[in-house]
Amino acid sequence: MSRVNSSGLTPVFFILNGVPGLEAAHIWISLPFCFMYILAVVGNCGLIYLISHEEALHQPMYYFLALLSFTDVTLCTTTIPNMLCIFWFNLKEIDFDACLAQMFFVHMLTGMESGVLMLMALDRYVAICYPLRYATILTSSVIAKAGLVTFLRGVMLIIPFTFLTKRLPYCRGNCIPHTYCDHMSVAKVSCGNFKVNAIYGLMVALLIGVFDICCISVSYTMILRAVVSLSSTDALHKAFSTCTSHICAIVMTYVPAFFTFFTHRFGGHTTPHHIHIIVANLYLLLPPTINPIVYGVKTKQIREGVIKFLLGDKVVFTQDN
Repeated sequence: MSRVNSSGLTPVFFILNGVPGLEAAHIWISLPFCFMYILAVVGNCGLIYLISHEEALHQPMYYFLALLSFTDVTLCTTTIPNMLCIFWFNLKEIDFDACLAQMFFVHMLTGMESGVLMLMALDRYVAICYPLRYATILTSSVIAKAGLVTFLRGVMLIIPFTFLTKRLPYCRGNCIPHTYCDHMSVAKVSCGNFKVNAIYGLMVALLIGVFDICCISVSYTMILRAVVSLSSTDALHKAFSTCTSHICAIVMTYVPAFFTFFTHRFGGHTTPHHIHIIVANLYLLLPPTINPIVYGVKTKQIREGVIKFLLGDKVVFTQDN
């Protein structure tokens, strides 16, 4: 039975139902998610620690990577522990204001993750196309300002989500068929007109996602033009190698993101709901899990830093840019 406040239109709490249709398999679904979450926390915290303590990694590329790791581990921590409580202990209730707060942080952090990936693409563009000016262009001040602008962009664009969602009447119930409070999942529970929510959500997706992808595409187009002009095979291989891990991060972030976004708006009747919910969770968990592994394998200086940390040996760091 739904409880509401004195207005009769705002529930005291929402009920997150997990993965609809697969309730009997919640325990089995939780196991890989729990394992991935542990890997994400250990991997990203390890990267942040390594970058902060190894002087050889005090370079723009690794500062952006540390920012991406912080964003990733914070993002998955806003949802996965709550999801595991639903799966393991059947704790499905979430306070109305707590739900709005979770919704804000999920969308703000996903927007920030997209922005950091864009900054990393610009970093690779400067490193490959202007290698002699790399350190003078991307100074510590520039990096700090770029990170702050990316953060403020996400905050300013996502704050209206909370007000647009809070104004809606919830007179039909308070059950959300999801594992966390996603903007459109919460809005669709309302008995009011949420067209404004859908339109504003589309605008934010264009302002953040499409803009960032355009910047990334332009950066890699310029990188490709610069790389193909290189006469040295070793230089060509090195240039491609420095971009491979970042391209993997971009693919893992944007493919499930676009699937989730378009399913919510255009494929709700053709895509099984449990598939949509599982992909929505992978969208938040897969990049934080895989990114530290990809960067650890593909980036020579990080590999050397990990070996030095584990074995305590003196490792000579080589430039990887």
